[in-house]
Amino acid sequence: MLPLLRFTLDLFSSEPAACPPAPTQSGTKPRLNKGRVKGTNPHSPSPYAAPPVARPLALTPSTPGAEPQPARDKPAFVPGILLPGAIDPAHFAHPQANREVRLADAVVAYAFTRAKRKSIGFVIGPDGLVVRAPRWTPLHEVDAALQEKGGWILRKLQESRERQSRAHSARVEWRDGVEIPFLGQTITVVLDPTHGFSGRGAQLQSDEQALHVGLPKTASADQIRDAVQAWLMRQAAANFKERMEHFTPLLGVQWKKLRLSSAGTRWGSASADGSIRLNWRLIHFRQPVIDYVVAHELSHLRVMDHSQNFWNTVATVVPDYQSLRAQLKEDAVPKW
Repeated sequence: MLPLLRFTLDLFSSEPAACPPAPTQSGTKPRLNKGRVKGTNPHSPSPYAAPPVARPLALTPSTPGAEPQPARDKPAFVPGILLPGAIDPAHFAHPQANREVRLADAVVAYAFTRAKRKSIGFVIGPDGLVVRAPRWTPLHEVDAALQEKGGWILRKLQESRERQSRAHSARVEWRDGVEIPFLGQTITVVLDPTHGFSGRGAQLQSDEQALHVGLPKTASADQIRDAVQAWLMRQAAANFKERMEHFTPLLGVQWKKLRLSSAGTRWGSASADGSIRLNWRLIHFRQPVIDYVVAHELSHLRVMDHSQNFWNTVATVVPDYQSLRAQLKEDAVPKW
């Protein structure tokens, strides 16, 4: 027991610190032997060399009397590859692209055209980025403008790609029993050749959330789609007209003509002569979202731009227009 205790004490005891050299008188240098120090082993390290660093010992307290083992060396650190270099950059390409630019970690191929305009314009649609510049603008200024707007361009391109992905997933397979959104609710299309519809072709049974269409069970996909679309467009026209009549006195404007649109990228437009165009596919959304678009276009009859004055006008009748606007961008409508 005593030898083991002695070994333990010796193991944890530290070596005595070397005595510092005796101070010398001012102006004199300490004398050093050029050969070996007297009384030392010629094969031992020099007394002036740094003492060797002891390798740490690892003890296993759970095993009494176990011999201490040298600690294992940790593996050397190997730096990894930076993420931008490890993956391919995102790529956005317009079908009619004739120029290409690198924006952050993305490559954007865009359609570039010259036009009679005073500034460089950027339009992002389902196909990608379109850049229009005045005829006198040099290309290096176009490149600088792209870099300046790079963050906005990439964000809009990604949002457009996500919308297209959602729209693709919402693609309608026209058949008996297919479900479609109507005013924010889901209704089921039921082929019902025996029901009389007074020439209207379809009728909504609100109690069962089913749209009965006067077509045989053997009707083709195109026939079903055309019948349902015709019914939806009639509902859209009636709904939009009623909501425009509601907001007109509140905004102090007067509209002259309403037309339904099938545009792929615009929900509505307004002309100074009082003509309003609204996309019939808005009928898929909840009524508050439709109200926002209607109020938006009617507000243009007072302010024909998107200045702060315009948004203040919209807010007078639709205070929560910002959240409704975001929902309009995020929600997917069926791909017809």
